[in-house]
Parts: sequence; C-alpha cells; structure tokens
Amino acid sequence: MSVVNIPRRTVLVALLATAASARLASRGALAQGVDPLPSWADGPARQSILDFVAAVTREGAPDFVPASQRIATFDNDGTLWCEQPMYVQLAFAMDRVKALAPSHPEWHERQPFKAVLDNDMAALAQAGEKGLVELVMATHAGMTTGEFARIATDWIRAARHPRFKRPYTELVYRPMLEVLAFLRQSGFKTFIVSGGGVEFMRPWTEPVYGIPPEQVIGSSIRTEFRIENGQPELVRLPQIDFIDDGPGKPVGINGHIGRRPIAAFGNSDGDLQMLQWATRWPGKRLGLLVHHTDAEREYAYDRTSHFGRLDKALDAAAASRWTVASMKDDWKKIFDFQ
Repeated sequence: MSVVNIPRRTVLVALLATAASARLASRGALAQGVDPLPSWADGPARQSILDFVAAVTREGAPDFVPASQRIATFDNDGTLWCEQPMYVQLAFAMDRVKALAPSHPEWHERQPFKAVLDNDMAALAQAGEKGLVELVMATHAGMTTGEFARIATDWIRAARHPRFKRPYTELVYRPMLEVLAFLRQSGFKTFIVSGGGVEFMRPWTEPVYGIPPEQVIGSSIRTEFRIENGQPELVRLPQIDFIDDGPGKPVGINGHIGRRPIAAFGNSDGDLQMLQWATRWPGKRLGLLVHHTDAEREYAYDRTSHFGRLDKALDAAAASRWTVASMKDDWKKIFDFQ
C-alpha cells in the first residue's frame, strides 16, 4: 500500500499502535491462562508468532485476514522433524536397497547401490543428486500406490534413528507442533510443502502432525492407471514427475492450493523461494526459519551442511524481516522425550 503524501509521523504512529494492539491481544490470551506456545522461550521469535496471529485474526483490525485466506505452509525435513544425519527418506531408500539386494546381485558392483550395501557414506555423497534419484527410482517404483503406502508405513513404524534410538516419528519438534496447533485453532489451514516424496509422507502426517493427506505437497514420481486382476490401480513408474524443492515449492503451492500463503516456515535454502513467495506481498506476513544451533539436544549446522544447508536463506532473513528461531535459545524443549 502506498504511503505517498502521508506524513511520516502519522505512518509511524499507526505502525506502533498496530504492533502494540497485537501484543496486547496475545498477552490477553496469556493472561487468561492459555499459553499456546509453552515450549518457546520468551523472546522475539515467540513474540513474532503471537503478534502475527493476533494481527491477522482480529476482526476490524487493519491486518485482518479472513479465515479462508489464512494459509500456512511448512517444510518437513529439519523444520518439523529431525533431518540429520541424513534425510529420513534417504534412510528409507537405503534400507529398501538392502532388502531388495538379494534379487539384484549386480548392485554389489554398481554405484550408488554398492555404497549403500558397503555403508560407504563418502561414496554415497559423491554420487550426488543423480545417484540419489537412481536409488529412489529403484526402490520406490514398480508397485501400486497402495503397496508403497504399506511399505512406507511399516518402515516408519519399525525404523529407529541412529543417534536417538527412537522411531523417527518421535523426532518431531514439540515447539513446531505447538505452532501447528495454534495456527489451526486460529482459523488457519496448515500444509506441508516438502522436497520429500509426497506418497512417503502422506501415510503418517495426519497422526503425527494433524495434517491430512490432501494438505501434503511433495516431490512425486509418475503414476499410471492400470487394471490389474480386475482391479483399478495406480502403478508407480521409475520416472520423476515433480521436484518440490527450491523454486519448485511456489509452483507446487500454486498448483495444489491455489492461494498464496500468508505464513511460511522452513529451515534451509530449499525453502528460500517458498518464504519469498509467502512474504513478499502486501499485508501482514510471517516468514520463519528454524536455525539448528543446539548440538547437545539435536544438531548444530547451517552453511556447510550436506543436508538442510542454510546459507542464502540465512543471509536473506534480515533484509526480508523473517524470524530466525534458534533451537538453543528459543526452544525450551526440542523433543517430547527430552
């Protein structure tokens, strides 16, 4: 909105009054004994969430947003659950390679499969994105969507994180679960927008995050309709359909949701364009980056990490006025079991 010909003092007074009223609204809720973010330490990160929600949900306020337009998007890996020492879906693909290896003796001499079977993480890293795509094609295709959902569900129930020795679904971040619940209580619709496979996530996102399958956007491989044994099926093909990462995230959001988010949450350079898409638009907006700064309770990494690198997005945060939430400083608790 243009402020041409409006005295600067008038603009400043209006902005300060709006910020103050937002804080009063959020503090009023706290005064009533309702703390929507108990795992967040007092500070600018927590307050930015409270102020934003108060501003866009208060009818008659200048920043009010109707409930139908309250869309919030969340990256998954590193934003809602742990992504170290590797992406969870990569761990799934590696276990699938080992399970299928007896039927593929050639994999013992062929990269990147040999690296997986030898537990050679350096060689696997050298395979790069091309090698990872090859692993996914070999382990995620050649079956119906129903069969893949059962395999993914069985794996997520049985697999354990190598450091914490707990199911991956227990490695979800308590503070972010609180944000999801708070937004939904405030009339928001919450979506996952992840570079991970959409059909890998959909079987478990509702019980873990409260996000139903139809509100999950992710990368996908091609599927084909077939009649098999008299039954209609969707068969997964060894071909990439869509990569929902980086600039692909706004494309996926537009195609799937059809509305621009007013809040976006991420943790890496893969979320940069999603946060830009959500926040560089008129009206009250919230962009938040989870910064992994706690090596004791989780992991500490950013600019040089192989997984979840946070470099360009971290540089963009100040100029874009995004909130950067430090795990170490802003989260009282990371996991429920701590």
